[in-house]
Amino acid sequence: MASLSAQTILCIALVLTTSLIMDVNATLEGGPREFDYFALALQWPGTICHRTRHCCSCCRSKNSPTEFTIHGLWPDYNDGTWPSCCARARFDVKEISPLMDALEKYWPSLYCSRSSTCFSGKGIFWAHEWEKHGTCSSPVIQDEYTFFLTALNVYFKYNVTKILNEAGYVPSNSERYPLGGVVSAIEDSFRATPEVICSKHDVEEIRLCFYKDFKPRNCLASKTSCPKYVSFPTYVALEHDESDAAIELISGEEAL
Repeated sequence: MASLSAQTILCIALVLTTSLIMDVNATLEGGPREFDYFALALQWPGTICHRTRHCCSCCRSKNSPTEFTIHGLWPDYNDGTWPSCCARARFDVKEISPLMDALEKYWPSLYCSRSSTCFSGKGIFWAHEWEKHGTCSSPVIQDEYTFFLTALNVYFKYNVTKILNEAGYVPSNSERYPLGGVVSAIEDSFRATPEVICSKHDVEEIRLCFYKDFKPRNCLASKTSCPKYVSFPTYVALEHDESDAAIELISGEEAL
């Protein structure tokens, strides 16, 4: 094999040096590249609570949620990946104390175990969402309070439960609805295509996607885990049986 020319060696060295400089700059500038869009993930409590078999206090309560609740507000990339744990900004519950009533109602944890966090060990669900996702919302969102307030405001502005109920898609343990109709009802109101995620035939999550200025945009998913007909199951809270040793736990790590 012929030896490389001096000019070729110089070009390779220049490329490697440039790449190294770019990597160093990225580290100095704060890690992952800036995200491309937001996804507001909404979860259907009836499906989650059935999976946890009434072990969570939220599901056991007589006032268990009967509408979509917030799973998270996630900065995502257009290639289907996402940044996480972008800054060592530990969750401080005092920062969101003015929002506590709204968060407990519209952003409760439906999971049984304590959630993992990036910097604080095991913690509450809000700590997981802020440290893993909220810290990656810069430069659009800079602090914990604004992150949670923004998620609540977007949730209220695009009330998916109301949209679906007005279209005739109401909670039921016997009725199934055409997936296409569910998507179309949201598209007609939201003016963009959502992502729908199912557990078998039960709707588990609906995600709404936004540009960085929070104008609606289509979600990226080209496939769905849902069948052609889906349901929105209701959940009737039961008395907690302490002797029930067969309770199925969903670990906080499974929550994105």
